[in-house]
Amino acid sequence: MSSAQNFGYLDEYAKKEVRRSALKAVAIPGYQVPYSSREMPMGRGFGTGGLQLTLSLIGPQETLKVIDQGSDDSVNAVNLRSFIEMTCPGIDTTTKTAAASLIQSRHRIPEQPLREDQIIVLQVPYPDPLVLVEPSEDKRKQMHGEMDYSRLLVKLYEDMVRFDEITISHRYPTRINGQYVLDPSPIPRWDVPKMNHAKALILFGAGREKKIYAVPPYTDAEPLVFSDVPFRVEDFTDEAGNRRACRICGCRSSFLDEYNDSRTGETVYQCSDADWCQEFSQSSDLNRGGSHE
Repeated sequence: MSSAQNFGYLDEYAKKEVRRSALKAVAIPGYQVPYSSREMPMGRGFGTGGLQLTLSLIGPQETLKVIDQGSDDSVNAVNLRSFIEMTCPGIDTTTKTAAASLIQSRHRIPEQPLREDQIIVLQVPYPDPLVLVEPSEDKRKQMHGEMDYSRLLVKLYEDMVRFDEITISHRYPTRINGQYVLDPSPIPRWDVPKMNHAKALILFGAGREKKIYAVPPYTDAEPLVFSDVPFRVEDFTDEAGNRRACRICGCRSSFLDEYNDSRTGETVYQCSDADWCQEFSQSSDLNRGGSHE
């Protein structure tokens, strides 16, 4: 990095504005705070919103973890980590969730419960859940201001009528602190309950849409449901009614990715969270044949 470049790539005015927007987002949980999203050396849609938040919050003594769909080794995670290391000399990076003070993630919240001294930044493509039912941003702002989510509830009801269940698999609309409904980024349903009264600060950055919003620690985060249709997460039970296990570590309590074994042609399952899978493999519980359950 050239000595003429700022720590964290962005200029100080840009970082200051992002921090102010983040503070406002924390003060008004779930509210989408507009900000002047800067041009970054990557295309919009590849995590520029989350990256601007990370570069504005990170300090020289920070320990950073970057994951993409639970993996530390995907192209998106590796490239973002390399860019942050190049522009933020002095920081540490890690693949261990427990060792990180700042986590940037695309589409997953780690399996391991986060602590009060940690911050997780989620990359967001579409920040507004009302975009599913209302194309006009002006009208969506008015609907948020009046807490009018009736059309969103109608959409969920139509799913129930057509398919006998709510079919939203990710970006599940979630009400924060009993007020605003936000789009929790494309995390699976499995991760939505982790936001409720989480100990860590959860920040969302949408670079293309120029919005920042937050779920502060110990805040109510409740998925939109009907009183007679409870929220449910992904089901990993097999035909016999047994919970499927990760083929690597044997864990039966984590979110699993489905793969097709190219050699045998069989469908296999594996922990989505690479760090969780590695920790479980090394745990004494596994050596004794136990599990985290």
